[in-house]
Amino acid sequence: MNNILISVIMVVHDQAEQLKSHLPLFLEVAEETDAEVIVVDDTSSDETPDLLQQMRESQQRLYSTFLPASIVTKENRLQLALSIGVKAAKGRYVVFADICRPPSSPQWLSGLADGEASLVFSQRDDAGISHVVASELSDLSNVVIKAERKGGRGHNGRRMKQRRGLYDAFSVRRERAFDAVRLFDHSLSPLQLATLRLRTWLAW
Repeated sequence: MNNILISVIMVVHDQAEQLKSHLPLFLEVAEETDAEVIVVDDTSSDETPDLLQQMRESQQRLYSTFLPASIVTKENRLQLALSIGVKAAKGRYVVFADICRPPSSPQWLSGLADGEASLVFSQRDDAGISHVVASELSDLSNVVIKAERKGGRGHNGRRMKQRRGLYDAFSVRRERAFDAVRLFDHSLSPLQLATLRLRTWLAW
């Protein structure tokens, strides 16, 4: 498969039901936007591995791989799993997505252009999509760290999503993808989290 513009990467763990429901939506958008979908399985014990193998046989735009349980590292497992996905990516842009936050319209990825990084916000009530495009990855780093902190629930908010940094997907140019991976799954003190919340609020 040639001319891949966008690589959508997500990490899953024991999420077979979400894959059944939502992965076809990601693949549908991938067809519309010259994209590929990369799923990294982090040692699932349910039917996730079998499901991914079955879907991969019939879906040209789907690639799946895994993070072995035997790998013991001080590096965060999520960061390592995302890095595996980045290494497999062929696109000019890399999109970090959440299987629990599927695309709500074909325009989910269509706003990715020109900037170095961007965030995708979906309004679930009216299927509206908006993109925040930044010329530098650092312009969006506070939002990503806050939403993707260790143990965080950044994607579950419903109101004032943009000011709170509750985005649905995060994209970055391929050459900055490994820098972007370092923004995920930080342990934050209450003071650090409060500071990020304030910075995120003021940024919008």
